[in-house]
Amino acid sequence: MSQKHLKEAFISNLNGTSLLEISVGLSLAPLCLLCRGLLLILYYLRYGKPLSSRKYGLLLDFLVLVSPLVFSCTVLSPIIFFMPSIIAAFCAGIFSKIYSQRKQETRVPFRQIVQEFQKTYLDREYIPAITVFRVYVNVLTSISILAVDFPQYPRRYAKAENYGTGVMDLGVGAYIFGNALVCPEVRQKSCVTQFSNLARQFFSVWPLIFLGVGRLLSVKSIEYHEHTSEYGVHWNFFFTLAFVRLAASLLLAIFPKSKSWIIAVNLAVLYQLILNTTSLKMFILHGSNGRDSRVGFLNANREGLLSLLGYLAIYMASVQVGLCLLKCRNSVKAWIEAACFLLLTALVLFLFLHVSQAHADPVSRRMANLSYCIWVLAHCLTFFTWFVVTDLTLVFTKLLVKGSSVPCCWNVVKPSNASTKHEMEAVPTGGEGKLAPICLISAINKNQLLFFLLANVMTGTVNILIDTIHSKTAFTLCILHLYMFFNCLIMYILHAKNIVLKFW
Repeated sequence: MSQKHLKEAFISNLNGTSLLEISVGLSLAPLCLLCRGLLLILYYLRYGKPLSSRKYGLLLDFLVLVSPLVFSCTVLSPIIFFMPSIIAAFCAGIFSKIYSQRKQETRVPFRQIVQEFQKTYLDREYIPAITVFRVYVNVLTSISILAVDFPQYPRRYAKAENYGTGVMDLGVGAYIFGNALVCPEVRQKSCVTQFSNLARQFFSVWPLIFLGVGRLLSVKSIEYHEHTSEYGVHWNFFFTLAFVRLAASLLLAIFPKSKSWIIAVNLAVLYQLILNTTSLKMFILHGSNGRDSRVGFLNANREGLLSLLGYLAIYMASVQVGLCLLKCRNSVKAWIEAACFLLLTALVLFLFLHVSQAHADPVSRRMANLSYCIWVLAHCLTFFTWFVVTDLTLVFTKLLVKGSSVPCCWNVVKPSNASTKHEMEAVPTGGEGKLAPICLISAINKNQLLFFLLANVMTGTVNILIDTIHSKTAFTLCILHLYMFFNCLIMYILHAKNIVLKFW
């Protein structure tokens, strides 16, 4: 076999992993974020000032936020079920140290701290969990798209062929979910200009179309290995993202955005009914002639074109989640209730997933069927809820150490007028929140599309220059760390210079 066909075979005909393993793996990112926050608070407690060195800030963020994820999907994957416990124990140790070493004048009874914590007001204009969720989806995707070409990346984590739940299968849906959370329809307070939003979306998706065409031409010109049954011969994820955003904007211009979940349910259920009652399922899996024909545009790109319905359903449901999150919740108590509601919703979705897989169809990313839509939403809600809990934990810890700050964590605010609770002003802190000068998360968030594009270009470059399939473990870990550090460093430099490469 040629190197191209060998690599294609290496990422084909896989069946995914268990829902439990994916859930356990997803808990690592929030725990890493918690660990980073606690370390920064401990540093402030010891030295009386926040970490101000940009060099050490980048190093800390990379070693704590990114590096553990590289190890967890390679050499540490056999003990993935123990990893959350290990990191959680380390976090508990740091918290215990912070609690015991507080300054004498700030020591108050634990019950009083809890009561003060519940009454704390948070900045409702900035929800850090949304930013962190979207950034980590990008980071995890960037790690996986290169790591999957190395033998140290478990085959069960790669995309499943027809049915199955691989980690990378979830990544595609999570990217859709994250984009919907911050779409113009969610962020817009007035419903008057829906059609102007639609026109703006038509203009804003041209970079995705451009990138999709660029990827298509580059892959075909250098005969780069590709998994054809993923999207088809000519289609790719950039096209999917662009067309889903356009279709969703059109629907939201016609129907009330507050009813987007109803549209999502109707789309997903109708699509599944068509799959089960017609020959559409066989067409997607085996082509028009039953022998995987790729003759004609529809045949050649059937997975990418027909899965748009499923991804559109995920997007519309995620718009509803975004609207729910942007409701005026400005207290810790309200966000605890919101986190409980989100977790309960995720549990209900997991129950529906069991029913759907038993009576409709197993999860299939290739078709983006009903089970896939439910699975993506359930795991994304769980993942997001863990970030909310992490942020609340860091807010609680900051109350123990007055003046400490954590980048990309909630700002604590107080009523500007005791009689008017709706008016808030920021409590002076050490530079926390969205304007934090040293934060890898903020850096990636500023140029997310560029980060994703750079990761794709670097992945292609590494694959062209290196025989990834036969790489040794130490070499693989070195390459993955260099690749991720280079991507993060570019984002960090742009962030430091306040450069945002977005002009559409």
